[in-house]
Amino acid sequence: MLIRTGAARSAAIDLSLAGLLSSIAGALNAVGFLVAGSFTANMTGNISAFADHVAHGQIGIALPFAGLLAAFILGATLAALAIQSGERRGLRSVYAWAVLAEAGLLIGLGVAMLARPAGLSEGLLVEALSFVMGLQNAVSTMISSARVRTTHVSGMATDIGIGLAALLGGQGARRAALPRLGLHGLTLLCFALGGIGGALAFAGIGAWLFVGTGAVLAAVALAEIRRAGRR
Repeated sequence: MLIRTGAARSAAIDLSLAGLLSSIAGALNAVGFLVAGSFTANMTGNISAFADHVAHGQIGIALPFAGLLAAFILGATLAALAIQSGERRGLRSVYAWAVLAEAGLLIGLGVAMLARPAGLSEGLLVEALSFVMGLQNAVSTMISSARVRTTHVSGMATDIGIGLAALLGGQGARRAALPRLGLHGLTLLCFALGGIGGALAFAGIGAWLFVGTGAVLAAVALAEIRRAGRR
C-alpha cells in the first residue's frame, strides 16, 4: 500500500489506501468542526469563509481561516520535501515513514489533550489537524500519481459526475470510467463514514480518538517499512 508508486500500483492497492486514509480524514474533519466550527480538510470552505469575513470587514475572524489554509499547505510542503529527499536516496519506505510521522503527530496530539484537557486551545487543535491533513493528502497524491486524494471531496464529486456521464458513452469509455468511479466512490463513502464514526467516537472517548487513529496508521506504516526492508 505504501511502497509501490505511480503506474506500479494496482487498483486494489489504491482502493486500500483510499479507504484507510479517507476514513481517517473524514473523522478528523468532523472533529475539527465539532470543536471549533472549522473544517480541517475542506480548504474550499475555509477560503470561502475567509473571503466572506474579509468582505464584511471582520479581519480578526477571517485570519484563523487563513491560518488553517497555511497549516494545510505547510504540512503538504514538508511532506513533499521529505518524500522527494527519500526518493533521491532510493528509500523505498519513504511514504511509509511519512505516514508514520502522521501517526506520531496524532498520537502526540491525543496524549497532549489527555494530559492537559484545558491546555490546548481550539484554534491550536484545528491548526494541528489541518497540518496533518495537508501531510496526508500530499502522501496519497504523490504515491498514486494524483489518483488518490483523501481530502479533495469537491474534486472527487466532480470526477464521479464525469464518470457517470462516461457510462452513457461507448464501451471503451465505460470500461475506462468504471475503475475511477469505484475509487472515487469508495473515497467519498469512507470519508462520510469516517466523519460519522469520528463524531460519535469523539463524543464518547474524546482525545483517545487521536491516539486510536494514530495507532492504526502506525501499525500500517511499520508493517510496510518492514516489508520494504525485506525486499
